[in-house]
Amino acid sequence: MDLGITGRSALVCASSKGLGRGCAFALAREGVNVTLVARGAEALEKTAAEIRAATGATVITVAADIVTAAGRAAALAACPSPDILVNNAGGPPPGDFRNWSRDDWLAALDANMLTPIELIKATVDGMIARKFGRIVNITSGAVKAPIDVLGLSNGARSGLTGFVAGLARKTVAHNVTINNLLPGFFDTDRIATVIGGQAKARNVSYEQVLAERVATIPAGRIGNPEEFGAACAWLCSTQAGFITGQNWLLDGGAYPGTF
Repeated sequence: MDLGITGRSALVCASSKGLGRGCAFALAREGVNVTLVARGAEALEKTAAEIRAATGATVITVAADIVTAAGRAAALAACPSPDILVNNAGGPPPGDFRNWSRDDWLAALDANMLTPIELIKATVDGMIARKFGRIVNITSGAVKAPIDVLGLSNGARSGLTGFVAGLARKTVAHNVTINNLLPGFFDTDRIATVIGGQAKARNVSYEQVLAERVATIPAGRIGNPEEFGAACAWLCSTQAGFITGQNWLLDGGAYPGTF
């Protein structure tokens, strides 16, 4: 299927590794010019080189922390008028809420709620003026089924979800959609951190927690960032213009609910 986005521009946050990388690759394969943002310059340039070699797409890199005002300014200077915005940032650490300070909560909100909102604010009016825009926020399956040790993430990402629900109904009339992708158990560094946190909290081995988690997934496996990226690319397509304000759960069937 031709997604109809060849020649479009995309700003993809936290895209040197994991799910962000998967999204950047998928968009580039569709002929989108991508601007990658990540903190680690070495990993960022490696990913950019791999995308260029595999797709021939134009790739711009910005080594910056998207969670900071300076990082967002640098990203927007490199890609001031994106047609596609993929919001992504590393999640806060797992733990017990009794040990979290106000500063811990503010850091989580800055990274996983306020930064995406700031980037939407900076780009959505241009999208509206051009009559095309696709905004995809990478949140978490924990928005649907909270994970006890991820209280900081549960709270911050749920706040973003609530915000998007209202705005997405206003922008869609201008062919600007805003949706959330909710990853479950994918093969990323983040999952390794979460599993490690759960193992420590329970005083059991990493391997035991990993096996238990995989056993809860009806698909019988961990997700691949490439298939996550493909879902993101389709949400950014011209064909997806009637989908907005939605929370797409990609978890291999692990969430047991109907709604």
